[in-house]
Amino acid sequence: MDRSGIFAGDDPFSLARTWLEAAVPVEPNDPNAIALATVDSDGLPNVRMVLLKEIADDAFVFYTNYTSAKGREIEAAGKAAFVMHWKSLRRQVRVRGLTVREEGPAADTYYASRSLKSRLGAWASAQSQPLDSRLSLMTEVAKVTAAKGPNPPRPPFWGGFRLLPLEIEFWADGAFRLHDRFCWRRAALNQPWKVTRLNP
Repeated sequence: MDRSGIFAGDDPFSLARTWLEAAVPVEPNDPNAIALATVDSDGLPNVRMVLLKEIADDAFVFYTNYTSAKGREIEAAGKAAFVMHWKSLRRQVRVRGLTVREEGPAADTYYASRSLKSRLGAWASAQSQPLDSRLSLMTEVAKVTAAKGPNPPRPPFWGGFRLLPLEIEFWADGAFRLHDRFCWRRAALNQPWKVTRLNP
């Protein structure tokens, strides 16, 4: 199977990092944005944009409020999927797999790297819950600011998720909609990858 050029390599995580790095200088905003898909208790899908913060050697990592709709749905299902699409490059990466929390030092370090206002906002927002008005949210931010000070710790309800993929698909636009698609699949996390070229 010919996987030369932009599809070459034996490690899908390294390949995904290379594609993301190529997007950084050409995407106008948030090249690390992903459309994250989950399902609720009735199996009804949900999708929203979040920022991918790390492509590790074994996982894709993002952060959120664990009590948000996506946090609850991820915890209940233990699975999620996302697509990362770059119009400028005419490429996308699709990922499906299992999820585990990213807590402890890694989550603390990332939280501390955020702006102070973002850290305070994480404390103040009951994400996905009904909100009376923006004024009530800003009032809560003021209360949190007074209570937590200039160096708030990471909230216990806020942290990361690691998406451990069972499937990663690399897609690149082709002439006449004859796109190139290569799908990396494995039956379990401890199994080897099998790469298949897919019809466009």
